[in-house]
Amino acid sequence: MNLKKTLLFISLSILCALPSLNSAERISGNSKDKTEKNRKTPSDNEYKGKKKIIANPLNLNYRFQLNEPSRREAADPVLEYFKGKYYLFASKSGGYWSSPDLAEWTYIPCKTITTIEHYAPTIMVMDDAMYFMSSSDPKIFKNTNPDVDNWEDIGSKFKFQMAGSTDPSFFQDDDGRVYMYWGCSDKEPIVGVEIDPKDKFNLIGEAKILITHHPEEYGWEVKGANNELGKAGYNEGPAMVKYKGKYYLQYAAPGTEVRVYGDGMYVSDYPLGPYTYVESNPFSFKPGGFIGGAGHGHTFRDKYGNLWHVATMKISERHMFERRIGLFPTYFSKDDELHSHTVLTDFPFYIPDKKMDFEKNDFSMGWNILSYGKKVTASSALSGYEAEKANDEAVETWWAARTGKAGEWWQVDLGKLMEINAIQVNFADHNFTNKGNGPRPYYQYYVEASTDGTQWNMIIDRTSNTEDLVHELIVLNNSSNARYIRIKNTRDMEGNFSLYDFRIFGNGKGKKPPGVSNLTVNRDKSDTRIIKLGWSPVKDATGYIIRWGIKEDQLKNATMIYTKNEFEGRFFNRDSNYYFSIDSFNENGITKGKRIYATSKSSF
Repeated sequence: MNLKKTLLFISLSILCALPSLNSAERISGNSKDKTEKNRKTPSDNEYKGKKKIIANPLNLNYRFQLNEPSRREAADPVLEYFKGKYYLFASKSGGYWSSPDLAEWTYIPCKTITTIEHYAPTIMVMDDAMYFMSSSDPKIFKNTNPDVDNWEDIGSKFKFQMAGSTDPSFFQDDDGRVYMYWGCSDKEPIVGVEIDPKDKFNLIGEAKILITHHPEEYGWEVKGANNELGKAGYNEGPAMVKYKGKYYLQYAAPGTEVRVYGDGMYVSDYPLGPYTYVESNPFSFKPGGFIGGAGHGHTFRDKYGNLWHVATMKISERHMFERRIGLFPTYFSKDDELHSHTVLTDFPFYIPDKKMDFEKNDFSMGWNILSYGKKVTASSALSGYEAEKANDEAVETWWAARTGKAGEWWQVDLGKLMEINAIQVNFADHNFTNKGNGPRPYYQYYVEASTDGTQWNMIIDRTSNTEDLVHELIVLNNSSNARYIRIKNTRDMEGNFSLYDFRIFGNGKGKKPPGVSNLTVNRDKSDTRIIKLGWSPVKDATGYIIRWGIKEDQLKNATMIYTKNEFEGRFFNRDSNYYFSIDSFNENGITKGKRIYATSKSSF
């Protein structure tokens, strides 16, 4: 062996003897994972260190509420970029969060805002300060450094007029003039008024009616889990965004406790109207997938000038107001209408670090759901909370072990070797009794992977965790090839070890499903707000994505459906024509629908 080959051989031998690198890195938080010394090291993930990757709902330390039953809640979010950081406020959170990048969040408890426990906060950045206000109280607070809980009550002169005193929203125009909008009712309108920041936000003139209810025309304003109850839902949560000199006044409907909760808009040439309904409503809408709901939100620009929409997502099982927060890439299309990417945002997607074309990119990582409907086993399960509830892609159901003792576990068999890139661990807090601003709970556990169900390698270690991480997306530094994945509790805890869903993302290393070839679209003749779709089941498909819009080249709304091969939407405009397409998907990818189907006012 010559000298060159000898040196190469020695170098390779040394490299092989080095300990393996950490297998996983937490997306929300600062600490790195520990790993077992003898675990296998898969090939490097090409996204390691390059992208900030998240999945909805946001992994915040959602606070438990002050009253019964014990449950977490955050809703009605508002978010702005200020002095190098993003600040996120949400109802009933006892504080707010800051972030440098929209991915990692730091909770800031707050006591100096005396209305912090009220619903529907609003914030505004003006003159090197941030201003805060919430529902049911005209007090306004000011802070030049929100990283510090040192808010000042400015002695506001603002007074609510008309339509109650809920869901306020600040808006400062380009000329420096400031407006306030509010409204939350199934009867009363959304209104607006100009206010004077130089006179402690005193009103200038009388409030004007801007948005009224039209459930008979717009199905998505009708109350009900599928807009089926035949009466007006709540119009609420106004927010303003200005684009190309026009004013887009957003509002939510029909109710925060349903998956069809979304945000629509009216448009005007003036901040106080008159306003015209935007036919492509709602622009933020997510009725399907693991977690639904995308209403009562706020549209903001990131530090690069990109638009985002932050909104309320729904669980609503322990309590009607059991809710979470979602973040959605948002853009104005070529016809100056606002749209949000929502359908794949409960799958991993990345936060861009520059100005980008959001219309052409939804920032999906292209990883597929591997765990849905696969065979599962568990150490134990309570009746009604069986192991199968932890991989059914429905946040409204969950698995709960019989105890919270160390040693409880849940395991899934993927059926064959698959490439695993990320895991989202969604804890369900079953039988917890936590309340208010008491000590935060935390979970300690590890996740193992196996190719044969016998030999296991740790790929995630949270055995020393002391942070409250209930919807954590963990992206593996090194993709793992495995068939079996198991999570095991390592700490005795209150209540029961439980999972809304244990979601595994990656590539199934197989073929995508065939496309859907025979979609039928039928519009109800007596009520054209109702459109029914049907199709033959596609072999090897896990589920389907239905896309629609009022223009053939802009199918901007979408919903994800598992198991069924039919869909009924009651959220359409009575007098609008619609176009549809349908995709099929499985653990290997998405097969885009090639055909566009049209319907009109009546069944065809």
